Amino acid sequence: MHFRPATSSDVPAILDMMEDFNRLEHIPWQRGPGEAPLRTLIGSPGLGTVGLAVEGDAALGYYILTWGFDLEWGGRDAFLTELYLRPEFRGGGRGRLVLDAALATARAHDARAIHLMVRTDNTPALQLYRSAGFSAPPRVLMTRPLD
Repeated sequence: MHFRPATSSDVPAILDMMEDFNRLEHIPWQRGPGEAPLRTLIGSPGLGTVGLAVEGDAALGYYILTWGFDLEWGGRDAFLTELYLRPEFRGGGRGRLVLDAALATARAHDARAIHLMVRTDNTPALQLYRSAGFSAPPRVLMTRPLD
């Protein structure tokens, strides 16, 4: 397995995986409206990056990093908004390889910290992230959609 930045030609495969990711996460999401923001992100490196895990010609998974800026962290920070491996490729440490690729990408883009959200009932993901040094800060993430 190796990693490369996603391109516009990867969008159909990534959308397939995003459908499964969002279904598993119980996130209301639709492929049609989700395509334009994905294409925007792939074409706008100042916003973030999409990394694709590939083996041969097959896309095995992906990660999405978006950039922020926070004085607490000394500048640029990153948000790991999605990390996904197709079910048949899970296990055997592959998730850790994808996470390590995401961390390396964040470092290469001068991010000083990386944040993520994980469902409290997603035990495998919690174990993966904790083993990689992630911890829950003493704050609560709150969100308000801006319409």
